[in-house]
Amino acid sequence: MTTHNADNERIKRRYFAYLKEAKRHSEPTVDAVAKALARFEADTADNKGRPRDFKAFHFEQAIAFKKRLSEQRAQRSGEKLSKATLNATLAHVKRFFHWLAGQPGYKSRLQYSDADYFNLSEKDVRVATARREQVGPTVEQVKHVIALMPAESPIQRRDRAVIAFTLLTGARDSAIASIKLKHVNLAAGCVEQDAREVQTKFSKTFTTYFFPVGEGIRLIVVEWVAFLREEMLWGNDDPLFPATRIALGPSRQFEAAGLERAHWSSAARIRTIFQDAFASAGLPYFNPHSFRNTLVRLGQAVCQTPEEFKAWSQNLGHDKVLTTFLSYGQVESPRQGEIIRGLGTPQVSGQADVSEIVRAVVREMQGVGTPVK
Repeated sequence: MTTHNADNERIKRRYFAYLKEAKRHSEPTVDAVAKALARFEADTADNKGRPRDFKAFHFEQAIAFKKRLSEQRAQRSGEKLSKATLNATLAHVKRFFHWLAGQPGYKSRLQYSDADYFNLSEKDVRVATARREQVGPTVEQVKHVIALMPAESPIQRRDRAVIAFTLLTGARDSAIASIKLKHVNLAAGCVEQDAREVQTKFSKTFTTYFFPVGEGIRLIVVEWVAFLREEMLWGNDDPLFPATRIALGPSRQFEAAGLERAHWSSAARIRTIFQDAFASAGLPYFNPHSFRNTLVRLGQAVCQTPEEFKAWSQNLGHDKVLTTFLSYGQVESPRQGEIIRGLGTPQVSGQADVSEIVRAVVREMQGVGTPVK
């Protein structure tokens, strides 16, 4: 029995090409759109499970889809879909139907305003888009996790080095999965995140110097690089963190059999390594990206001047300090309380530094390099 609509598939293929080539969206974004449209088609299918033609769309389908989507539960957690998931899914479908209303063969069937029926209520949108406190582990928690990780086999040493490298550089998991040995300069204590080969955000090229998170963390990475170069005899173009080689074992079952001289195909395995390591340490799971929050908090504690925090921000790959402040720089609630209570005590020292930081932030907002008067 046919479980797809040929006309729908053709127009979706055109839309995906439009998103990728004209709107310059990434593959993960296009995949998210495809998933949202598949949800809509499954929800509006006929009693035989066949998707209805998009030309037969009626705004009541959008209303019903929105209602049923709000009642669905996530497969993993079993809880209702979050407002953020609802908002993102409906936004993808809305933009598709808005585009569809202008396409040949659909103009006479659809109105641009039909897409508006996919909107969530203003209240739900506020809930979905509300800024929430960014959570990350403390440096001490990360060191505790790493200390408990075994390091006997090459795979175990790689897994431990992945977490140490993430703390040392704050690199995103997609970048870590694609970094080569030649990008790590141990003598200079830095990583060249070259967008021609490393999957950086917005294809940005920048240099990350090792963050001051402890000599022990740095040594784990140094020893891992030495292992690959001196014992494995790997070269510059080989991966810093290679995939696991799978082979047929003595039990005639496929099993891990060392390291493959190839990059991971995605960052999924890196997230699994983090999940297993934190679970083994008896701590809640913190994903690789959360380490960037950890490093921003550390920067707020150790940086004493605007220039120092600007360098710290650039080290994370941010062009503007405000990106660091606004995206990662929230003050955690307990610390917020300490600061507010401390402001009740008259303070004399440090006023010049505060004034200097304020001036630097104003210059950043104005986009000029001249001093603020």
